[in-house]
Amino acid sequence: MNKIKYTLWGYLILLSFGWWLTDPTPLASLNGFFDWRNLLNQYTGILGISVMSLAMMLALRPTFVEPYLGGLDKMYRLHKWLGIAGLAISISHWLIAKGPKWLVALGWLERRGRKPRPTFPDGSWQQLFSSQRGLAETVGEWAFYLALVLMVLALIKRFPYKRFFQTHRILALTYLAFVFHAVILVKFDYWNGPIGPVLVVLMTLGSIGAVMALFRQRVGAKPAAGEVVGLEHQPALGVLCVDIDLKSGWTGHEPGQFAFVTFHAEEGPHPFTIASAWQGDGRIRFMIKALGDYTRTLPERLKVGDPVRLEGPYGRFNFAGDQARQIWIGGGIGITPFIARLKSLLTQTDGKSIDLFHCTSSYDASIIDRLADDATAAKVRLHVLWDQRDGRLDPDYIMRTVPDWKDADIWFCGPARLGQIIRDTLCLNGLPRERFHQELFEMR
Repeated sequence: MNKIKYTLWGYLILLSFGWWLTDPTPLASLNGFFDWRNLLNQYTGILGISVMSLAMMLALRPTFVEPYLGGLDKMYRLHKWLGIAGLAISISHWLIAKGPKWLVALGWLERRGRKPRPTFPDGSWQQLFSSQRGLAETVGEWAFYLALVLMVLALIKRFPYKRFFQTHRILALTYLAFVFHAVILVKFDYWNGPIGPVLVVLMTLGSIGAVMALFRQRVGAKPAAGEVVGLEHQPALGVLCVDIDLKSGWTGHEPGQFAFVTFHAEEGPHPFTIASAWQGDGRIRFMIKALGDYTRTLPERLKVGDPVRLEGPYGRFNFAGDQARQIWIGGGIGITPFIARLKSLLTQTDGKSIDLFHCTSSYDASIIDRLADDATAAKVRLHVLWDQRDGRLDPDYIMRTVPDWKDADIWFCGPARLGQIIRDTLCLNGLPRERFHQELFEMR
């Protein structure tokens, strides 16, 4: 999480510094309200289009960025916060542009006489851009209204994922409208300053990303085709296990990674953690928890022989680390990456001492027995906590059970709030923060 925060704030600070170098207007020289308004209008416009450009590029799932941010889950978290920042900056930009007009209409502010616009040679790009200012303002305003609705919908968790998938692509169109708005209305002098080339690169890459997003193209992993060859419904746990035989396009995966899976084209791709180790035979398994309207219908809708499309693998939840001891914590369906890792340790051990804590609100003895058999075979100590029988997992239980926990790498996958409590408590008691690894498995 710290890396995400540092990246976001560092990006905003660098953009602000670049803008200041381009327009180092002395504050004392600003003559009244409208001078301030014009300066802040340009500043928020520069920040807004730059933040949206980076968000648009990250939406393409560029796998080469994963090592720097710690996985696609972290990349999507940064994408989300860039979107929130872009929303806040856009609202500020809109208020700065529209607010003075409202105040003048109410008689609370006296309109200042307009400065004469500079003249430019006939046929110059400055003259062309100047002639399009009115259109650019109108396009930007209506694009803002549409983007505002779409971004708010994206932040509402109750908004169906299917509709989110369908409507979120429209943001690519609003972004292209914002690019037109920015290109026309950015001060001409800015293009020759330090911020000018930065804007050109960001808006060019962002526009390419927007066009690719409209056509559902990605720069990450290539898609793979397969078919469903096995289904195991675990009703007590609300889980459907899906076995897939991949026909082409899949080059393998590491335990802890996930893929975007499309079972039904009208629903679009959903992210699911891979529950099997790669054996090179084209087989892959997913454990899908019934957490939403769509996943609840899969036991009835999905049939053996159905075609499947996969995109991946993604993620850096890879159990790497220098420590000889590891502690794994899987909450509910968060046990999935650890099952895949157990399977891989059966064929290739890494010699680490491992304790696996699995906490669950639902209990199926046969499934737990299967997990225990895999843990025993992989020489992993398993601790199962059933909420109804053992109470909820807390950090003190982990510290009591594993005395040398401070020497361990911690790998957590499960409810975000539980992960935060465990991380904060362990780090407060001496665990280096960089040794707590958490999957942020929320794509919106």
